[in-house]
Amino acid sequence: MNNYSWLEQKLHKFALSSQFMREVTFDFENNNISLSNETGDHIFITGLARAGTTILLNAMYKSNVFASLSYADMPFVLAPNLWSKISSKRGDPELKERAHGDGINVSTDSPEAFEEVFWKTFAEEEYEELKEKFRFYVGNICHKYKKRRYLSKNNQNIKRFEVISSIFTRSKILIPFREPIQHSYSLLTQHMKFIEESKNDKFIAKYMKWIGHTEFGPHYTPIKNQNLNFRNYLEINHWIEQWYLTYNEALQSLRNKKNLYFISYEKLCLNKDYWFQIQKLVNLEKPYDFEFRESKKDISCKIDKGLKEKAMALYFDLNDLNLE
Repeated sequence: MNNYSWLEQKLHKFALSSQFMREVTFDFENNNISLSNETGDHIFITGLARAGTTILLNAMYKSNVFASLSYADMPFVLAPNLWSKISSKRGDPELKERAHGDGINVSTDSPEAFEEVFWKTFAEEEYEELKEKFRFYVGNICHKYKKRRYLSKNNQNIKRFEVISSIFTRSKILIPFREPIQHSYSLLTQHMKFIEESKNDKFIAKYMKWIGHTEFGPHYTPIKNQNLNFRNYLEINHWIEQWYLTYNEALQSLRNKKNLYFISYEKLCLNKDYWFQIQKLVNLEKPYDFEFRESKKDISCKIDKGLKEKAMALYFDLNDLNLE
């Protein structure tokens, strides 16, 4: 799972574990980049992990319209322009299955926003200062990749509709969702997988903490942590409850935000026309095909009946929403 050499691990620690170093590299980047005008017509993909966020990111990135950080930008993800000048690292186009073991292949050129590093670094900033710094962050990425539109995939942004919408008023926030039992089972299995892997390789836990990957694994932090009925992270009911609470709150936010769109994972995998509708929604002028494959498992876990009924009812409500 961990393919980093000893030297690469130390470099990641140097760049990512220190609040001071993250701030210094970000400030250096901002002082040396003259930003061009950008449209603000950006796309933010968010939702619970395992909802199809990565495959949707890859599909949109294929359009060659958007800028997004890639694995090659690690570990100085807050200073991609600076890192590209001093790094001797060259892109490796060879595709390898990512650590999740879910059939998604990536290379150093594959997009992966690593955006949570920014939010971790500047979480304590005053609101207006935070907004200004995020504009610079997005602008720096667009500058490096010579694009006018930014593409983000950050599961934690499910908590940030308000701030993102206020910074980029023309942006669209896409919220993939998946059948709740399948989705919750995927989260549970990934949680257990990464916990076990991190016992054998301590760098895995450190790396996940540095990049803010707390959706599952050794540093798991529930998106919703108040008034829970199911707190056992090793049982599927906890993850179903997280699914319900997260997407129910997001649905309520839809009433106040015109730039939120729920994306059905199942429709994306099973209906090609649905993908073309999404391309039209995000203003991609040249439609193109992309292969989406549904993952579906046989599940024999003991599931609370009332919780399942509530989650499934919400799932059907989300499926009834139109892409408008």
